[in-house]
Amino acid sequence: MASTDWDPATYAEFAELRARPFWDLAELIDTTRPLRSMADLGCGTGQLTVELAERLGVERVLGVDSSPAMLAASADHAGPGRRVEAGDLARWTTDEPVDLIVANASLQWVADHPTVLGRWIDQLAPGGQIVVQVPANADHPSHTCSAAVAEREPFVSALGHAPPPDPVAANVLAPENYASILVACGADDPHVRLQVYPQMMDETAAVVNWTRGTSLTRFFSALPPELHEPFVEAYRAELLGVLGDVRPYLYTFKRVLMAARLPV
Repeated sequence: MASTDWDPATYAEFAELRARPFWDLAELIDTTRPLRSMADLGCGTGQLTVELAERLGVERVLGVDSSPAMLAASADHAGPGRRVEAGDLARWTTDEPVDLIVANASLQWVADHPTVLGRWIDQLAPGGQIVVQVPANADHPSHTCSAAVAEREPFVSALGHAPPPDPVAANVLAPENYASILVACGADDPHVRLQVYPQMMDETAAVVNWTRGTSLTRFFSALPPELHEPFVEAYRAELLGVLGDVRPYLYTFKRVLMAARLPV
């Protein structure tokens, strides 16, 4: 695995907590409509993709991800009617329209959500559905502390430029904006909500392992490998300085969940 790639094992450390929004999205799917095909954009290891497809009885399943490590892990879930492929989520299209698009905690990594959501919705068959979830916690110390550390030496010199932008802060919109986008794209009766997920962790420092599998990857991709662990330790110290060493620690995580369907 390349040092700048995602680490499936690190990401899976909090698998149960990460799965909760996914299954909340699943509850927004209208199962009274035909669902023969599905695309999971940002499928990760593909485990949840397959579980959802089996629950819905979907015949053709496509998983798309940009991480070689995640795609390698997803190979275990390939089989008849199931395939995975590398792809750029911002430009993804398909030659054969699908009945369902799922994007769980992936849209935040790309910019220009009105254009991207419009492109995705264009890939739906008549009556097709889309469900999307994005984190909305850029204002939490779990994010702001890493940005503060990146402004310090030796990290700022190694980066050679301003810290990599937080994709959640840069790309994620207010919930009401997503409702407007979905309507503008021709969707019927969109559902959009901001939801807080109270995540009880053993201690404050456990948040470091959570972000190490997600938001910290943007720093790892820009820093030399020998500075990865020093950055994590500096981030840990900054986080504890802001939040304190609380045991157990309640990590309040905000997410935007949305669902929409096209007319038949």
